[in-house]
Amino acid sequence: MPLINQLPQWQELEQHWGQMCTQHLRALFAADPQRAERMHLETAGLYLDYSKNLITQETLERLLALAEAVDLRGWIERMFQGEPINNTEGRAVLHIALRNRANRPILVNGQDVMPEVNRVLDQMRGFVERVHSGAWRGYTGECITDVVNIGIGGSNLGPKMVCAALSPYQNGSLRVHFVSNIDAAHLVGTLKPLDPAKTLFIVASKTFTTQETLTNAQSARAWLLEALKDPQAVAHHFVAVSTHTERVAAFGIDPANMFGFWDWVGGRYSLWSAIGLPIALAVGFDRFIELLEGAHAMDEHFRTAPFPENMPVLMGLIGIWYVNFAGAKTQAILPYDQCLRYLPAYLQQGDMESNGKGVTREGIPVAYSTGPVIWGEPGTDGQHAFYQLIHQGTQLIPADFIGAIHSHYELDDHHPKLMANLFAQTEALMRGRTYEEALAELLASGMDEAQARFLAHHRVFPGNRPTNTILMDRLTPYTLGALIALYEHRIFTQGIIWGINSFDQWGVELGKQLAGVILDEIQQGQVSTVHDSSTRFLVERFIQQRR
Repeated sequence: MPLINQLPQWQELEQHWGQMCTQHLRALFAADPQRAERMHLETAGLYLDYSKNLITQETLERLLALAEAVDLRGWIERMFQGEPINNTEGRAVLHIALRNRANRPILVNGQDVMPEVNRVLDQMRGFVERVHSGAWRGYTGECITDVVNIGIGGSNLGPKMVCAALSPYQNGSLRVHFVSNIDAAHLVGTLKPLDPAKTLFIVASKTFTTQETLTNAQSARAWLLEALKDPQAVAHHFVAVSTHTERVAAFGIDPANMFGFWDWVGGRYSLWSAIGLPIALAVGFDRFIELLEGAHAMDEHFRTAPFPENMPVLMGLIGIWYVNFAGAKTQAILPYDQCLRYLPAYLQQGDMESNGKGVTREGIPVAYSTGPVIWGEPGTDGQHAFYQLIHQGTQLIPADFIGAIHSHYELDDHHPKLMANLFAQTEALMRGRTYEEALAELLASGMDEAQARFLAHHRVFPGNRPTNTILMDRLTPYTLGALIALYEHRIFTQGIIWGINSFDQWGVELGKQLAGVILDEIQQGQVSTVHDSSTRFLVERFIQQRR
């Protein structure tokens, strides 16, 4: 297949942007009083308003034609059918099977994966119930009060994000902590207030070889044994999410307490699997199932809804519009909910590790932009930090605003004020303020005309800054599951349009290999391999100063 930018549908979109870039959203809203009524979707507990995007019906039709040209519908079905669409690793991509609440058979190499998925879910349920009931106890007979998840990347960010998001559903009797960084400050700071006799560790590593995770796990094991003395205590305080029985057993973990998953589960898509064990411990297994159900509802919508009414597809195509035709380099994720504070970082990994690729599935260098930089912070903190650049800077930064109608914390008028800011920001970004409007406002305040004419230039907002707004009635396990799945499928849609493999991550390998070489040199106390002069000087300086 030719590169996507060689297709006539792509070239027509390039020409169309030449027409649209002279339009202003103010004018589009003025010309169409029904614009917001037409440009919204609702599914799986989520409401999407995409009317504040620099698009028309013609734009959408041209984008949808691009999706048809690359057979997006066929690729969606290939994923759901368990075909090995991760072609560089020869693997299926089946995080959707982990939350397949319809229990529809999904075959990989002729075998239905659902019986094993259900077996692990049952294993997780039994374990969670034992911990919550007090049947699982520490080595000295104490009940567990703290759970420490040791993992990195997808084995950390997903569960950490969800546990924070669903904190209103935690009862406080079991505290869940996360350690990921190999920097000892992370582990030491987490363990300092904990009681070893009441602490349970989850070591999450598919192969049980991940350097950061195993280093932290070994240090946690030493911390435990320093207090409890007996190596037999390890089996009472450690469980594993892994596929390597021998290494898990050698660590001292009972293989019966090893929770498995499969090579068709990518790390950044794994919170729905046993990697989500800390989520189930934090909020209870029934709430974990509600999370899966929300994601499944979005899966079914993505798979079956016509593309003009398909929320992930439209969000993905609108993102393509800005990245490839408007020249946007970044995408802001702006949740107006403190519980969603880790969502931007989670989506940063999900999007940038998936679509940060420079070659197509066939290995051909691309001649167009692929994944944007994903970033963001919760509102209203972000308003007092980086919104200045979004409003008046020289870059086009599409932004997704996410909020809930009802809060779990209805304290006085906090939530109305929070949401008033969300709505106001999207309106301000769309409308902007003209020089004439700024001048009139200053003159009306009684300012001297000369000073007003000077300051008015600084108070101009260009507007025409695109936003999506996603609303839910309340942030619940169900709506959170739907929200995460929405972004997963948006990422998938964009990867298919760009013709890349969104499900490998070879870009992380080289640094890991070189780190192993340099670690050996640091431990030996001398540089023995050929490096560039900068790296050699830095490593030698580190070795010398450590002495």
